[in-house]
Amino acid sequence: MTDAPLDTFRPSTLGWLKGTLAGWGTVLLFIAGIVLWLMNTANLGMYWVALSLLALGIFVWRWFENLASKFSITEERLIIRRGIIAKSVDEIELYRIKDVRINFSIINQIAGIGTISISSSDETTRDGDLVIRDVERAQARREELRRLVDTARQKRRVREIDMVHEDIP
Repeated sequence: MTDAPLDTFRPSTLGWLKGTLAGWGTVLLFIAGIVLWLMNTANLGMYWVALSLLALGIFVWRWFENLASKFSITEERLIIRRGIIAKSVDEIELYRIKDVRINFSIINQIAGIGTISISSSDETTRDGDLVIRDVERAQARREELRRLVDTARQKRRVREIDMVHEDIP
């Protein structure tokens, strides 16, 4: 059994544009700046161009953010690669994953994206869940990840036990 990636993905910049209010706002800001510049009312043309440049800057920032993140799923682990200049690689063993959640708004559903949240007993998620935003085919990827987590647990003969502290009189 090799540890070759079964799935590799990045957050989707185009999905962010189509599937979030922030993305829609960025597109509208860009369009408004161009339209108002072309109308050139009150000789404020350069100010309207600045609106479009601001929107373009937001889009480029988001694109670089998404370019800097890459996620790979193998039969044994979830590999998280971050960074463009200074890179980091982190791994979560699949058998350590406790929960895989998916959140998506109605706009996300229309765009076909979602947010996957992963909690685990790994040090990677010690400070909070690993949140992967703007994932294309998020529901299918979540189901595949859940299946692989179950398989990894069975292979290692590991069970997840939640310890709950209750004050018993």
